[in-house]
Amino acid sequence: MNPGTTTADAAADKVRQSTAYHVLVTVGLISFGLVHLVLAWLAVQVAVTGGGGASQQGAMRQLSQQPLGKVLLWVMAVGLAALVIWQIAEATVVLDGQTSAKQIRRRLSSIGRAIVYLGLSISAAKFALGSGTSNGKTQETVSAKLMAVPFGRVLVAIVGAIVIAVAVSQVVKGVKRKFVDDLGGGVHEGALKLGTVGYCAKGVALAIIGLLFGWAAITYDPKKAGGMDAALATLRSQPFGAVLLFVMALGIASFAVYCFYWARTPRY
Repeated sequence: MNPGTTTADAAADKVRQSTAYHVLVTVGLISFGLVHLVLAWLAVQVAVTGGGGASQQGAMRQLSQQPLGKVLLWVMAVGLAALVIWQIAEATVVLDGQTSAKQIRRRLSSIGRAIVYLGLSISAAKFALGSGTSNGKTQETVSAKLMAVPFGRVLVAIVGAIVIAVAVSQVVKGVKRKFVDDLGGGVHEGALKLGTVGYCAKGVALAIIGLLFGWAAITYDPKKAGGMDAALATLRSQPFGAVLLFVMALGIASFAVYCFYWARTPRY
């Protein structure tokens, strides 16, 4: 045990290095990739038919309707829950060679990821139980509730700004290839290209969502807010929208494949 290392730290490190823990993280990252792969397929469907429902929850609904889909959803729920534990562990561990500012950024990033993975895990469990919904009204409901309180329009605008900030961070992470910090060992050039395209595509989609929230605040109309399905529908309505959606679907699929690579070499 290194000086300054507590018994709790040693126990946590032992868990993080265990085979069972690594297997759960691998299953979780594969699950995360699978959600995005189905989402990419739904984006293609929106491009072709103009239909909605292309969200992460929509992807899970699609899975729940397939043979053995609910079994797969339970596996995904457990795997994504493991990712929550993984990111909580990442948020607490101290890495040698990192400055205090970098440690803080890494911990905040891990906490943000944990929240996303937790939401997806809960959604997967709900769909496995048959109680999940994906009617595209969640964001509209959130914005409507926010607008009902004092300074509600300001709060909705703030939500939009936060989402746009996250979107920018995703694009920056892709362009500067900062996602390499999430990988252990050598990184194949193909994985770098997939990560770059994938993170940029996710950033563009999130930016549209943030703009929709901002437009809802400006027009004082919560119905104008929306999630991933609304973002893709907005793209579809633009000139050459179908082409743009195919490009977006390719980007999301690239992120899915990157997740499969990430599952092989995650940094613990």
